[in-house]
Amino acid sequence: MPWTRASHGDDPEQGLPRGALPRLLRDAFLRRTGAGGSAVSRQVGVTEDAVGSPLFERKARGVRPTPAGEALLRHARQVVAHLEAAELEIAGLRDRVAGHLTVGAYPTAAAALVPQAIARLHTAHPALEVDLREAGSPTQMRWLQAGRIEVALVAVGNGLPEYDFTGLRTETIRTGRGLGLAVSADHPLATHDEVHADDLAEQVWIVGAGKEGEPQFGAWPTLTRPTIGYKARSWQTRLGLVAAGLGVSVLPGMAADTVPRGVKWLRVQDTAFVQQRETVLVTAAERSAAASAFVQAVRDELATFAEATVPPS
Repeated sequence: MPWTRASHGDDPEQGLPRGALPRLLRDAFLRRTGAGGSAVSRQVGVTEDAVGSPLFERKARGVRPTPAGEALLRHARQVVAHLEAAELEIAGLRDRVAGHLTVGAYPTAAAALVPQAIARLHTAHPALEVDLREAGSPTQMRWLQAGRIEVALVAVGNGLPEYDFTGLRTETIRTGRGLGLAVSADHPLATHDEVHADDLAEQVWIVGAGKEGEPQFGAWPTLTRPTIGYKARSWQTRLGLVAAGLGVSVLPGMAADTVPRGVKWLRVQDTAFVQQRETVLVTAAERSAAASAFVQAVRDELATFAEATVPPS
C-alpha cells in the first residue's frame, strides 16, 4: 500500500517519519521533539507498519538500514531539506529582512571581518542570501555607484586613492589591532608577541603586487631601504611564502586570526609610525533593511573583539 504521513489525530506519537530513519534523521527528530530513545523506537515501529517493510536490520557491529530503509532515507532527506527551506523563508517573513544582498570588500576584510559578520547575519536573518565579492577599493566604489553592490568595505588613507563619498553614507571602522608583522612559526622573531621596528631592518620582505594604480602592502612603512625578496598578488600566496620561511610580510591586525598554520602575527612597536590608513564601510544614503542589518552585524562582530566604530557620518 502507498505510504502516507499519518495525521496527528491518527497517531498519538504524531507519526513523523523522520524519527524512523538512521542517525541523521533520528537526530533531527530528537532535536525537534526532545524525544528519548524509547520514543524513537516507537517511531521506527510506526513507520515500518506504515511502509509494510522492515527499515533496519541488526548486524554484529550495530544497526543498519535495509534496502527499504535506504530508499526511504533518500526521499526523507529531500523532505527535511524542504522543511528547513520553509522554516528559513517563514523566519524571513517574520523579521522582514529577506531577499538578496551583495557586499564588496577588499581582500583583507573579505578574509577576516566580513565572513564573521555574514555568519552573524545568517543567524539573525536566515532568509537573507548574501553574495560576497572580493575586490580592490577602487573597483568596489565603481560597483557601488553602478548599483552592483549595496555595501562596500574600502581602505582609505595615506598612499591610497581618494574617493568622493558625496551622497553616500559612511562608517569608519577602527580595529583594536593596527598594522603588524607575519613571520614563519620557526622564525627567530616568532618567540615574541611584539617586536621593535629596529628588528625589521635586516629582514627579507614579501610584498604585494598587482595592476598599476592598485594600492599594495609593501615593507614596513618606516624602513628606508628594505630588501624585497618576493612580490605576490594574493594574501594566500604571500602568507605561503612566509610560512616557507622565505621572508616576512606586513599584515593588518584585522587579519591576525586568519593566518595559516606555520605563520604567526606579531605586533610592532614603532614610535615613528603613525597609522594613516583605515577601513570605511560605504552604503547608499538610504540603506535597505538588508544593508542596515549587515552594518549592524559588522558592529556586533567588532564589539566581540574589543574593537570600535566611529558613529556614522
